Amino acid sequence: MFKFDLNDEVEIICSGECGLVIGRAEYSKESNQYFVRYKSADGRAVEQWWSESALAAEY
Repeated sequence: MFKFDLNDEVEIICSGECGLVIGRAEYSKESNQYFVRYKSADGRAVEQWWSESALAAEY
């Protein structure tokens, strides 16, 4: 079961950066992974995989 849906806005806990879930992956022996598109603190556009525990819901 996924904690976040596609197109959910999430926060990357370690950096405070926010982005949009554009993909997700489920594994049998690993935590769920989410592909997040966000603008980094230095202004670059980034797309990167993050584990579920590294993300929080953005309100």
